[in-house]
Amino acid sequence: MDAQDLQRLVTTPMPYGKYQGRLLADLPGAYLAWFARKGFPPGQLGRLLALALEIDHNGLSGLLDPLRQAPPRR
Repeated sequence: MDAQDLQRLVTTPMPYGKYQGRLLADLPGAYLAWFARKGFPPGQLGRLLALALEIDHNGLSGLLDPLRQAPPRR
């Protein structure tokens, strides 16, 4: 996991599919689990979706709340 991955979860929208436009951190757990069964897409998106699944599955979504409110880093 890259140090910026958590920030990316709360700023990156899903680029396609049923939840297009929704932030990766806000994707439903069932949708993330579907990707896990079917295979995550390659590259950064797949890595972030897998991270979002781990966070959701382990009940750690609250860890992202401070990042949602923080101003973007430059």
